[in-house]
Amino acid sequence: MLKNSLKLSSFALFMSFLNFLFFHFPFFTFVFSKVDYTSFNGILLITSLIILMLVANAFAFYLIFFLSRIVGKVLLVLTFIISALAVYFINTYSVIIDESMIGNIFNTNYEESSSFFSFKLILYVIFLGILPSVFIIKVKIINDSLKKFLITSSLTLLFMLVVVFANASNWLWIDKNSKTLGGLAMPWSYSVNTSLFYIHEYKKNEKEILLPNATIKDNEKSVVVLVIGESARSQNFSLYGYGKNTNPLLSKEQNLHSFKATSCATYTTAGVKCILEHTDTDQLYEILPNYLYRNNVEVIWRTTNWGEPPVHIKNYQTKENLQSNCKGEDCNYDGVLLNGLKEQILASKKNKILIVLHTSTSHGPTYSKKYPSRFETFKPVCNSVELGNCSQQELINAYDNTIVYTDYLLYNVIEDLKQLKDYKSTMLFVSDHGESLGEKNLYMHGMPMSIAPKEQYEIPFIVWVSDGSKQLKPNNNLSQNHVFHSVLNFLGVQSPVYKEEMNIFK
Repeated sequence: MLKNSLKLSSFALFMSFLNFLFFHFPFFTFVFSKVDYTSFNGILLITSLIILMLVANAFAFYLIFFLSRIVGKVLLVLTFIISALAVYFINTYSVIIDESMIGNIFNTNYEESSSFFSFKLILYVIFLGILPSVFIIKVKIINDSLKKFLITSSLTLLFMLVVVFANASNWLWIDKNSKTLGGLAMPWSYSVNTSLFYIHEYKKNEKEILLPNATIKDNEKSVVVLVIGESARSQNFSLYGYGKNTNPLLSKEQNLHSFKATSCATYTTAGVKCILEHTDTDQLYEILPNYLYRNNVEVIWRTTNWGEPPVHIKNYQTKENLQSNCKGEDCNYDGVLLNGLKEQILASKKNKILIVLHTSTSHGPTYSKKYPSRFETFKPVCNSVELGNCSQQELINAYDNTIVYTDYLLYNVIEDLKQLKDYKSTMLFVSDHGESLGEKNLYMHGMPMSIAPKEQYEIPFIVWVSDGSKQLKPNNNLSQNHVFHSVLNFLGVQSPVYKEEMNIFK
């Protein structure tokens, strides 16, 4: 039985052992997969990592509790509960809790986060989070004297330095895999990366860097509809050679072109930013809708999603705005983005118009809830948020149905544009990133680009142009940054930042 009171050093070691036992199976699974554990060097590395993990966490707990037992208990309770949540997502979806994943978490709204709720998640929180927390709250901790604290701290730091330098030959391996190791080590994965996320966000949002002024060079009526896809990977589009007919409508369209493309990142915030900016950069330059709106182009943003950079325009419409005067089954899905779209274009008093439709159609894990029932073309489908519980075929069927629905949405955008006889028009569909569907035991997206599989960054780039408007260059591999310059070209907007080599139109 556990004692009602423990010395501080014993308590810190015990908590570190529980933390190691509960939350580090994914960490050491990765290490064992990358290291020859039968060699002397492999044994040395694994043993050293185990020792360092136990000692470093024990030292952190020891230091915090020596300074304040109340603060220490609050932080440790939070640590066990958050670590339980983190390791659930790591085990269930094979994610890594790095800085980009922290960004995903903070940019997720209630509707998306609630779709991950499951009974298994409750069990993780109860057994790995709440039960240890009850012990942490109840146990009486006997503090050490200042002298003992200083001696223990000094010896512990010295011991850790010895272990680190004993592994000098493994530093290169640790550095090479640092992003993954750091994303799996609890509680450092989310605590350190949360700090880094906020530091970088503060820097990014200090002030948007304005681009040089642009000019509109003609009065020809032109409209661009930019559809930003969500988690759409190109390999599941029949337009890209997929074996199942996921594009029954678009495959019959004239003037439609599909290009190979890759995303800048594997998560929404970075992917959407890259689609909207003139060049791939960590800095927050003025994005396409803001830039065109400031330079006298009509800009309309319609969204069922989130995670875009700050959009500074007059006509920003959310799902809730669009549902107010919408009728029919599609109003509860991304079809709401098309409600009254043609009429809104015709009501504009400007000759140059950019429409952005930011969809959420293929976002997991609940793919089967992203489309109306009439689009359930492929069966059976996965209805569980725990994707590993479904067969891969059920999972792919549900995902493929979201692509069939995307096909329908894009077809209807094109049909609307065809009726605008006075306008030269084009539709561009580009996804923010791809999606893993169980390949290599990975699910969804968000892996660091350095180790991400192609499923998470190979995306569709589909373009339709109206008769007699523009022809396209024989483009091969495109990037998301091609969007900015191509939209400027189509709308006849001259800008000092325009790059002809990044324009897809002749």
